[in-house]
Amino acid sequence: MFGLFKGNPTKKMRKQYDALLEKAMHAQRNGDIKSYSMITAEAEALWAEIEQKEKQS
Repeated sequence: MFGLFKGNPTKKMRKQYDALLEKAMHAQRNGDIKSYSMITAEAEALWAEIEQKEKQS
């Protein structure tokens, strides 16, 4: 019952993940492949953390 008001811990992380992917896409379209790869690596690390948290709960 009290879990109803408790927020989803990964919801904010998923929004951040989506924002990183969009930022990477724009970098790739602008021809900045170095930034694209760095942002994509950051997004992949965040996704691994999201999966780990979801697996725990």
